[in-house]
Amino acid sequence: MGNREALVEGAKACLLEKGYSRTTARDIATAAGVSLAAIGYHFGSKETLLNEALRGLLTEEWATEVAGAGDERAAVSTGPREQFVATWGQVIDSLSNPRLKALWATQFEVLSLGATMPELVAELTKMQGEAREGLAQMFGGVDPDADPEQVQAIGSLLQALLLGVVAQSMFDPESAPTGEELAQSLRTLADRISPSA
Repeated sequence: MGNREALVEGAKACLLEKGYSRTTARDIATAAGVSLAAIGYHFGSKETLLNEALRGLLTEEWATEVAGAGDERAAVSTGPREQFVATWGQVIDSLSNPRLKALWATQFEVLSLGATMPELVAELTKMQGEAREGLAQMFGGVDPDADPEQVQAIGSLLQALLLGVVAQSMFDPESAPTGEELAQSLRTLADRISPSA
């Protein structure tokens, strides 16, 4: 493993252990076993490195665990509703993994830091379109050939639900909704705000 890869892995470890704002460049260099100057050489700044590490954690660990379980669910599910319900179950189950729970805590920290760190907001904004598309597909909310605007809209709704459900599950697990409850509530809400003719 080269210095660049070692730095990304070191930054991932630091994000999960210390969070975003408490991780120092020295922490990362120590975890990676490389010189402090290597961060500037390979990434330009600690923040750029942390952002790359966060992206990697989200796409390589969280999405792989939840989407990987989704591949298994797709083999047994009979339709989009079942996929939706089963995926929510996997999301909630993923919080029993200490690494993924730490990743969620870091994400909530990053969201709160956004107001004071414009460069972080810019990086998060870049990740949003990709994340929304992935969520729309993972939860069975769109067909593979769906209109891109529809994919983004459904993904945006799912992203909002995801943040709220994970927050509830982390802080008040007894009141957090299940996949079945979410599906039923969305049906009730949809019928109320857009009744059939």
